[in-house]
Amino acid sequence: MTAPVLLRPTMVSDLDAVVAIERDQHNLPFITPWERTQHEGAIRFPDFRHFIVEAGDSHERLGFVILQGCRNPHRSVELKRIVLQTKGQGLGRACVRRLKAMAFGDLGAHRFWLDVKLLNTRALALYESEGFVEEGRLRESVRVTIDGADGYDTLVVMSLLDREYQARRAMGLEAPLEGLA
Repeated sequence: MTAPVLLRPTMVSDLDAVVAIERDQHNLPFITPWERTQHEGAIRFPDFRHFIVEAGDSHERLGFVILQGCRNPHRSVELKRIVLQTKGQGLGRACVRRLKAMAFGDLGAHRFWLDVKLLNTRALALYESEGFVEEGRLRESVRVTIDGADGYDTLVVMSLLDREYQARRAMGLEAPLEGLA
């Protein structure tokens, strides 16, 4: 993706699109979808940041992201959800970089963490390449249905600490926020 990634606060008028993106058959295996009212709560509750992902001159809506723990007294911010329609074009990486800069810069996080389904190999590789470290696994903790088959998947908990992020910046592995595309 050559156009800069923009994150704009989600509005109630965006929620139908958010729910549709979340329930898309290509995204469902990797997330546990929320009801519209849960998204509305995340928009309104100050501990959350809910953003629409846009790119290009037309500011096309390409997905959404949710941060949770933005007011956490332990300064532990969670990347609760990242759901994108466009895959394989660097949009996820651009979003993760922008979110890391936001978590450690704007929100003053000590720890930025997430959990990801083990079957989501693309996301696991992305997070690892972006400096996240595996902390542990919640074995068979989420029920999944893929192609009509029921089963369970493992959640992998990963995090990045502020000192690790600063070390990555010092090594030139993290672009300044204004340089993110």
